[in-house]
Amino acid sequence: MTYPFPLWDLPTVPIAGSDFRFPVRHVYCVGRNYAEHAKEMGGDASREPPFFFSKPADAVVPVLPPAVGRIRYPLATSNFHHEIELVIAIGKAGVQVAPERAIELVFGYATGLDMTRRDLQHDMREKKRPWDIGKSFAQAAPIAPIHRVAETGVLTQGAIRLDVNGARRQQGDLADMVWDVPHTLAFLTQYYELLPGDLVFTGTPAGVGAVVAGDRLDAHIDGLSELSIEIVPS
Repeated sequence: MTYPFPLWDLPTVPIAGSDFRFPVRHVYCVGRNYAEHAKEMGGDASREPPFFFSKPADAVVPVLPPAVGRIRYPLATSNFHHEIELVIAIGKAGVQVAPERAIELVFGYATGLDMTRRDLQHDMREKKRPWDIGKSFAQAAPIAPIHRVAETGVLTQGAIRLDVNGARRQQGDLADMVWDVPHTLAFLTQYYELLPGDLVFTGTPAGVGAVVAGDRLDAHIDGLSELSIEIVPS
């Protein structure tokens, strides 16, 4: 098979403790899955089912510690926000899966960042238009290595936090998620068939805020590799 131009590299994420890499197929994201973050964004997560949006696979920026990743300040925004999230790596296919079986789909977990052009997202929301332009862009999904669930066990609790330039911005616990991992995946499989290679970003605690070129972000989730990035000029 021939193509009119060279193929791009398949997006992949390192798998902790091995030479294998996880090929990324699709990136799904859960909106407002921590009650306090839902409040700061003007919603009430306790009164609504989870909702989802997506990012392109090539938005993924894998960072292998102790390296510090570098992502560009994106185009067309003056309000670029951080959102630390637990990421679920899918290892088995599943559609219309019950919550009690959803954990069977999980290959592993990683620390990730859902980077957001907040001003563009809000503008689209006010106009009742899709907010892809605020969420789906180059380098919008930095991610640390994936840890296999066989090594971590099922994650139901643990500290999740983000520092910017050494100052704490976000802090919470995985137990604070309105919809835990099994229920999140169960909801998602009512709309999509999850397949090996999919990533699911599971929402962020309160404290999201703007970053600028020159800022360093350090993300931590108990039991997983840490993720550090620097924002560089576009």
